Amino acid sequence: MSARSKARKRALDLLYAAEIRRRSAAEWLDEQVASGEGPTNGYTTTLVSGVEEHRERIDQLISSYSRDWSLERMPAVDRNLLRLGIFEILYVDDVPDAVAVSEAVNLVRDLSTDESPAFVNGVLGNIVRDKAQLIR
Repeated sequence: MSARSKARKRALDLLYAAEIRRRSAAEWLDEQVASGEGPTNGYTTTLVSGVEEHRERIDQLISSYSRDWSLERMPAVDRNLLRLGIFEILYVDDVPDAVAVSEAVNLVRDLSTDESPAFVNGVLGNIVRDKAQLIR
């Protein structure tokens, strides 16, 4: 597993844990760093901080691109992987869109429901398709 793949998995762990604890991901990250449990890969911090910074816009996109699934209804792993994938697609220039989609699908395949890979792939694929209109 590449360093960036590990960073994505750790970012997912942090986002998921923060959500379960009803905490801000940035606060949770800061607490983990202070306790010595924080990420060792700087890309993890970039991902968590970026998702947190752009979360309102990212969640709007998830809501509008996910058919028949509200944010609250979808599995937490799927929701947070979509957040990571959308952040990378829209805001990280040195990650090809196909890599962001592939990494999210691979993680969701290992960590969520049997239907989740197709769902995440579909939502992220549509985000990539419409990327030019979505960047602001």
